[in-house]
Amino acid sequence: MASNSNGNRINVPQAKEALSNMKYEIARELGVNLKQGYNGDLTSREAGYVGGYMVKRLIENAEKQMAGQQTL
Repeated sequence: MASNSNGNRINVPQAKEALSNMKYEIARELGVNLKQGYNGDLTSREAGYVGGYMVKRLIENAEKQMAGQQTL
């Protein structure tokens, strides 16, 4: 069985900046001290919160778009 290693690859390169902005916005909302570059001082829990909320927001936006509503 071949391994497909496209875990963190962005499928739509034009979305890279928007995803990065979303990550920092969510980190601020959650009170996580996320900075440019190395963030090895974050706990797994903090990093997981940011990633989890990103996924939640992306799903909400996709659902709204499918329903014909405006996304934020």
